[in-house]
Amino acid sequence: MTEGEKTRLIAWADEMRRVHDRLRTALRVTQEAIAAGDPAEPAARDLLLFCHGFCAALTGHHEGEDRSLFPAIGAAHPELRDTIRYLEQDHSMIGHLLGGLQAAIDQAATPEDLGKHLEGIAAIMESHFRYEERKLLGVLESLALDADVGEVFGPL
Repeated sequence: MTEGEKTRLIAWADEMRRVHDRLRTALRVTQEAIAAGDPAEPAARDLLLFCHGFCAALTGHHEGEDRSLFPAIGAAHPELRDTIRYLEQDHSMIGHLLGGLQAAIDQAATPEDLGKHLEGIAAIMESHFRYEERKLLGVLESLALDADVGEVFGPL
């Protein structure tokens, strides 16, 4: 294996860490915007953009993993198929929670209600990210996957 190939392989683990950090930051910014805003005010458009942006980013990340990353890991590491199924279940649960947040946004929920939705998402998202990193980062350091980073981890 050449140094360039090794660097590219390790880059998948590094990219997962970076994506998770960006999503954590996006969630924090969204929570701060909700805490500071009132959805009934004209400035609420900015607040809703944060929520929509965060939801789209997290959904895109999970769709990319489900579509590209997890099949590649499952093929290279059959012993991780149960782990992948568990992570896909998490994706489904997080998708359901994001749908609840979207419904609350559409119904002009109060900042307090939106904050509660985000707290639930934050708890599950953080647990999911930690589990995923614990189980997959080592695998990603040796995974030979020839794919676009945006395709694998979503358009972040």
